[in-house]
Amino acid sequence: MAKKKFKEVIQKSEEAVLVDFYADWCGPCQTMNPILEAVVAELDGKVKLYKLNVDKNPQAAQQFAVRSIPHYILFKRGKILWRKGGYMTKRDLLQAMKGFVG
Repeated sequence: MAKKKFKEVIQKSEEAVLVDFYADWCGPCQTMNPILEAVVAELDGKVKLYKLNVDKNPQAAQQFAVRSIPHYILFKRGKILWRKGGYMTKRDLLQAMKGFVG
């Protein structure tokens, strides 16, 4: 996704947007990257992935009370549909997403 402003993306997107709160030094975040990409690909455009570096955007992390990473929040038109922190399997993440974008 192009580097659009975070607020704009989560409020104006017609599709659901899965925001990945991450940092470059975070091992589990890197482990999750291929899983996130696979899940988004499998959902066939129903969910967009937006990666938010918490070191570069501390105010966004604070606004959504993200205290540990990786942390994922699914937004649709500015509303939080789902959120979860920590490592997830592809199966778990896919099932969670399908519940919202089926």
